[in-house]
Amino acid sequence: MSIKIRVMPTMLFKEMGLVKGIAFDSWRRVGSVMQAVKVYNLREVDELVFLDITATRDGRSPDFETVDELADECFMPLAVGGGVRSVEDVRRLLQVGADKIVLNTAAVETPDLIYQIARRFGAQCVIVSIDTRRHDNGRYEVFTHSGTQPAGLDPVEFVRQAETLGAGEILITSIERDGTMTGYDLELTRQVSKAVSIPVIASGGAGNYEHMALALREGKASAVAAASIFHFTQQTPLEAKRYLKKQGVNIRL
Repeated sequence: MSIKIRVMPTMLFKEMGLVKGIAFDSWRRVGSVMQAVKVYNLREVDELVFLDITATRDGRSPDFETVDELADECFMPLAVGGGVRSVEDVRRLLQVGADKIVLNTAAVETPDLIYQIARRFGAQCVIVSIDTRRHDNGRYEVFTHSGTQPAGLDPVEFVRQAETLGAGEILITSIERDGTMTGYDLELTRQVSKAVSIPVIASGGAGNYEHMALALREGKASAVAAASIFHFTQQTPLEAKRYLKKQGVNIRL
């Protein structure tokens, strides 16, 4: 039996509130994170992604207290990222209610951390998040620190390494598509999906349900993550799932 496709709202957290930008810039406040969790509870979301986008850049540890409060209200699996730098950070996040851990900058700077977490808590616990920018010559490059620092890495080579080290899933985000609602980068998603056997979550650019269908069908993704479409339009995760179901996608309703 094939794996059920997931629709995953992404919550970007900055200084006590949710924000959303375009191409990882011009952040705009979009509301309370707790309110968003309660809304998503009612909308039968498959999984939530909560990312503290300034923790690593500011040199902070994960906000364990906030995650604890969210997890108490969250009735679906919760993936948490931002500021994770050690196995101890992961242990504490799981202890306060996170179901999965999202590694971004730390996965690049200390790849062995992927292996350590997978060995200690299981591969299903580790999502390696990769923010990628496409250069004018068509070459893709991995960026860290919320898309501000080039890592000099090819995303396809890096996801293969991440899978070998024990990553359970890949979250691939197109920086220039982020927040534009013009559609996912299908070529990037397809290249990454073909390179690994673990699930790949497409992120960055969803503006309508057809964009999600294309990411799954042509990008070969296993799940779709989105933020702006749910913050700035009347479209909902539940309606997205109903649309995808009609398109023949194996999805949980």
